[in-house]
Amino acid sequence: MSKIYLAGKHSQDVTIGHMLEKFSRKVDVYPPGTCPLTVQLSLLHASMNQTCGKCVPCRDGLPQLADLLSKILNGVGTMEMVDEMREIAIMIRDTADCAIGYQSAIEVLEGLETFADEYESHVKKWECPANVGQKIPCVTLCPAHVDIPGYIAHVHEGNYADAINLIRRDNPLPTACAMICEHPCEERCRRNLIDDSVNIRGIKKYAVDQIAADQVAVPKTNVSTGKKVAIIGGGPAGMTAAYFLSLMGHKVTVYEAKEHLGGMLMYGIPNYRFPKDRMDEDMNAILSTGNIEVKYNTNVGVDIPIEEVRNSHDAMFVAIGAQKGKKLRLDGIDANNVFSAVEMLDGIGHGIRPDYTGKTVAVIGGGNVAMDAARSALRCGAKDVRIVYRRRQEDMTALDTEIESAVMEGIELMLLQAPKSIEKDENGDCCALWVQPQMIGAYRGGRPSPVDSASKDPLRVPCDVVLIAVGQDIVSEPFEEFGMPAEWHVFKAGLDTAVEGMPGVFVGGDCATGPSTAIKAIAAGKVAAHNIDEYLGYHHTLTCEAVVPEPKENMRDLMGRTEIGERPANIRKKDFEHVEELLTHEEAMQEACRCLRCDHFGCGAMVGGRDL
Repeated sequence: MSKIYLAGKHSQDVTIGHMLEKFSRKVDVYPPGTCPLTVQLSLLHASMNQTCGKCVPCRDGLPQLADLLSKILNGVGTMEMVDEMREIAIMIRDTADCAIGYQSAIEVLEGLETFADEYESHVKKWECPANVGQKIPCVTLCPAHVDIPGYIAHVHEGNYADAINLIRRDNPLPTACAMICEHPCEERCRRNLIDDSVNIRGIKKYAVDQIAADQVAVPKTNVSTGKKVAIIGGGPAGMTAAYFLSLMGHKVTVYEAKEHLGGMLMYGIPNYRFPKDRMDEDMNAILSTGNIEVKYNTNVGVDIPIEEVRNSHDAMFVAIGAQKGKKLRLDGIDANNVFSAVEMLDGIGHGIRPDYTGKTVAVIGGGNVAMDAARSALRCGAKDVRIVYRRRQEDMTALDTEIESAVMEGIELMLLQAPKSIEKDENGDCCALWVQPQMIGAYRGGRPSPVDSASKDPLRVPCDVVLIAVGQDIVSEPFEEFGMPAEWHVFKAGLDTAVEGMPGVFVGGDCATGPSTAIKAIAAGKVAAHNIDEYLGYHHTLTCEAVVPEPKENMRDLMGRTEIGERPANIRKKDFEHVEELLTHEEAMQEACRCLRCDHFGCGAMVGGRDL
């Protein structure tokens, strides 16, 4: 009998594993603007390398697909070749033995459908469509297209005011985004090829921590145009539009239903994540442009007719957000101490903190609102807090960092548990939440759906308070009566934010997309402002005095990513003070050094050395 051995640390498979880790990094940082057909070809080549060769459809079919696709990319393809690719892919899909073959074929078929225009462009014009061209990853993936390498360079030089000014060129809420942005800009950071993405949000936060945004002068406004624009809603979308329109020289009137500006940033995000005095820094700076009048405590459609607002202005931008909590249809939902998480957070934003001292709280939901509600309940004295969610943790829509922080603070995650009913005591008070254990099932809508686990009995979860955090609704009815089209209370508008059939009426932010992120609302406000300006007969261009520093040689040494620290969980969970600590100067400079300045190095489609 021959000996057997453990795999050594230098075995072939281990070495290949290291190579594949590097390969996965290349996949992760595929630049935005890449030709999708080249990506498909790369995937086909990977599948060809993986095939075992036993299955004929996979062994012979995948190289045929790759050959045809290569000809199309090289400008010698025909539409008959596209049809041939489809036929071969269908054959592989239906006859291949394993997933290497049939899944690769499915990907090709999906590509032929999704990228039909790209295939036609390569065949008939021998070129990529106009929208293809390698772009700066972080700038492109930022919904507002902020010049991220530029402001990082300013931070590294100690020019914090210039950094803020450069951010403001595209985003007038630098402080808000420094605190709560979900930083999609980091997803394909080219630094991932070396070690890890740059902590872009952390660098931005360092800048606004060095100098308050309202201490940095805004650009001078253009000459008055005499045009008047109404903005309904003083949240991130509305105030972004107000800022740019004001700089363009238009007179802006903001109608805000509450006593403070900020929308969900003010009333939906707890102070421990975003201190309200920091919110004022951005709002003060926006208002300092001088062309903005705010009418507080004015609910358009209730306190003043929408028609009156529209008729007294040259254009109107509706940005009312999504500030109403969705309800659940559960037996016992009318029990006392059952609340909307959105309304609970809104109350805290108004300075009204519920007293949950010694109580057990159950939060239904798995998004950021659920995390905010659970962590806030803990800070309101709750003895125990549980988050009840019908899917898995990896299916939660909340940020991973928010989930991690909640768990660190002692909040329990009850996963794969679907709310079934609420139990009331003799006084009509909530005393328990009944849940049905789930098992994960087939994919629907891009993620696996839970189904009842037939072999498991319902569970009783004792609780004194239930907070429902299953989404947000839009109060659209008055605007629908005005004539604005909506579907399921979400307004319909083009990508230019214009409402079809209603000249001069624009809509953007959560009320046009459903609940989303602050940076996407900011992007909508920016787009709306520029398109309103065009509608009014102008084409203003806004300048920025901050000049981006010349790039320095890349720092190529492996360097760990600097993270923003937080106060100890056992201390921070007792108050609403800001949880994040300040980056030190040393940490910020080190992190800024990690930026590879992709605005100057490595981008193919550039104008004058930049493509912003």
